[in-house]
Amino acid sequence: MTEHAPTYGNGVRSLADEAYDRIEELIVTLSLPPGHTFSEGELIERLGIGRTPIREALQRMASYRMVEVQPRRGLRIMEIDAVDYFNLLDTRAVLDRLLAEQAARRIGPAEQEALRDCVSQMEQAVCDDDIAAFLKADREADQLIEAASRNPWATSAAAPLHLHCRRFWMVHQHRADMNKSASLHADVIRHIAEADPVKAGHACDALIAYLESFARQALDL
Repeated sequence: MTEHAPTYGNGVRSLADEAYDRIEELIVTLSLPPGHTFSEGELIERLGIGRTPIREALQRMASYRMVEVQPRRGLRIMEIDAVDYFNLLDTRAVLDRLLAEQAARRIGPAEQEALRDCVSQMEQAVCDDDIAAFLKADREADQLIEAASRNPWATSAAAPLHLHCRRFWMVHQHRADMNKSASLHADVIRHIAEADPVKAGHACDALIAYLESFARQALDL
């Protein structure tokens, strides 16, 4: 499942949502690496999607501080700044705990089953040493938790943070411990699926602590 903008009305997604999904994939997989400069026209040709939805998707990326519009030069994928990234993790710590606790209180049976399936996907990804599959399962779990929280405000704030974290992981995957990360992510997901907000909150704290430690190691701090 590809990540998309949360829908709170009739659930209908637009062509701009599809464009966003595909641009995000290019960024997270580093097909559009940090510092890369490109044009709308290049993406239109590459993705086969019209200018208006591409532009809407890029505006969303710009609001997420993932893409910078450069007058007369095009667009640039923003680099990762160490200080800014740790500020991001501090913010994510608060939002992730809120979303996890609310999701654990409000989750329904179908969402519980879907989250358990995400855990299975993560475990299989570790066995296969498949980073792309791990990130896909992580992305799907984020969506499910956000939906289960029934909190569009926190969801809108958290979505770009998760995107930046997935890209950071891909940039520094050579120094990553996928087994450790998957285990900590799975703890959060399981406790939400078990409708245990206290354990879900503690598991979020443990995950963020690991992500901070990983970032320090990756950035040689």
